[in-house]
Amino acid sequence: MDATSLAFLGAGLGAGITVMGAGMGIGRLASAALEATGRQPEATGDIRTTMIIAAALIEGVALFAAVICLMLAIK
Repeated sequence: MDATSLAFLGAGLGAGITVMGAGMGIGRLASAALEATGRQPEATGDIRTTMIIAAALIEGVALFAAVICLMLAIK
């Protein structure tokens, strides 16, 4: 294998791990938010706002990691 094919392999593996990590993070976040809403329905608005902010941060980190993976691939 040459360096280019290893770069593509590394980028593909990195992007896959990134997607799995982001999916697991958002899944855990949604699970906790739904459980909190079930316990305190009157706090639904605050819980939803906090959940959306946290999900955006998770997606931002995942996007950053995906960009790094693409930069490795086209290096």
